[in-house]
Amino acid sequence: MLSIAARSIRSSGFKTVAPLTAIRTKVTLPDLPYGYQALEPYINGDIMEIHHSKHHQTYVNNYNAAEEKLGSAFQANDLTQQLTLQNALKFNGGGHINHSLFWQNLAPKSEGGGELPKGSLLSAIQKEWGSFESFVGQFNTAAAGVQGSGWAWLGYNKAAKRLEIASTQNQDPLLHLVPLLGVDVWEHAYYLQYKNARPEYLKAIWEVINWKTVAERFAKAQ
Repeated sequence: MLSIAARSIRSSGFKTVAPLTAIRTKVTLPDLPYGYQALEPYINGDIMEIHHSKHHQTYVNNYNAAEEKLGSAFQANDLTQQLTLQNALKFNGGGHINHSLFWQNLAPKSEGGGELPKGSLLSAIQKEWGSFESFVGQFNTAAAGVQGSGWAWLGYNKAAKRLEIASTQNQDPLLHLVPLLGVDVWEHAYYLQYKNARPEYLKAIWEVINWKTVAERFAKAQ
């Protein structure tokens, strides 16, 4: 039986290590598809290096440690320990899912970062929000309004067949929608450069959004 977190993140670079009756999965830090300095001046290299090699790596390490303990708890039939570990699995597994998507959502200017969406994705955005500019404004309002730490999302509602803006707290992954675009609004994503001015970070990040990957996810979600 896989834990909830383990089932949710198989598609985010997770590898099965051993066919135990419990869990035993292993996650790894994905390589960035660009250099740490590549998103400057919008996101500086120091932020990217610390964010990727320290913060994301910590989520990976902590998830693997929790999975190790959970495997032992299953083998020992220790239900209390299994339940105790669920928060660590959700937080760190969610951190891995969210960041793995986030890196793909960004691209240097030289590789299409900031180029406006096109085709069916742009049409869907215009249908829901009237214009791309209106969408960005409402997305930034939702992102700026996240209290404390969390994420802002553009997701696809399969049942309603429409795009929606959503937010999640801490490292909770987006589960009720198919995630297309996620923006990290934890302070570690911007504080070294933008200090406490989250709106300035949200204004700048659109200059390096990779709409090609968003469009690919949108096409698969439909």
